[in-house]
Amino acid sequence: MKRPQLLGVAIAGVCGLGAFFGVMSLVNRQPTVVREEVQTNTTQVLVAKTEIGLGQITAAENFRWQDWPASSANAQYIQRGARPNAINDFIGAVARAPLLPGEPITPLKLVKAGDGGVLAAILPSGMRAISTRIREETAAGRLILPNDRVDVILTVKRRNRAGADDSVSDTLFRNIRVLAIGQLIEAKEGKKLAEGNTATLELTPIQAEELSAANSKGEISLSLRSIADMQKRDEPTAQKERGDSVKILKYGVRSRAYGVN
Repeated sequence: MKRPQLLGVAIAGVCGLGAFFGVMSLVNRQPTVVREEVQTNTTQVLVAKTEIGLGQITAAENFRWQDWPASSANAQYIQRGARPNAINDFIGAVARAPLLPGEPITPLKLVKAGDGGVLAAILPSGMRAISTRIREETAAGRLILPNDRVDVILTVKRRNRAGADDSVSDTLFRNIRVLAIGQLIEAKEGKKLAEGNTATLELTPIQAEELSAANSKGEISLSLRSIADMQKRDEPTAQKERGDSVKILKYGVRSRAYGVN
């Protein structure tokens, strides 16, 4: 092989080796990691450390401080900078609503002992709590639990014109919230039956007076409503509906009035 040819082969070999090592260096090169730190303005907010049930009396182990974006901190949240001893302030408070772990604490969710009992703490403003006697057969087989919705029915005995006793039932109130069954104010997990011989209902002041009078007239029954009715407002009572009614004649004897829709 002539000298010029050898020189060309040598140059080509050197260029090939250079290209090979260049490609290998690109393949084996470690990627450059760029770290960019973003400073976030945070604050510490008081949150529930454990699950807190309705009506539960709280202790120090139920709370903890948690970092929270300052821009997302609601004005109702308890911030450590403003109240560093807030955990001690809420020891012995009563939960007005259930709280989940990590949920921020607000003054509206907890009430201090001495500001009212457990039931008074969960009772909405302007409403009254009144109890009525119940039995298994008058309370849906004791399957009614706190926070269920019910219709309140009054059954009385009246003597008809033939001298016999008739049982007459009227719906006093519709879509009423049950606050407690006996001493139970919250349905615990796994508890299907609520034991107790009284039901405490959430009523307006006028309804509370009417129920108190009805208890002396006859027997009160609770009719369980669908869970879909929980978001509805209380419906008109039987007294307000009596304008749209008819009288039923049976064998020439006038009976009670039935509502017409």
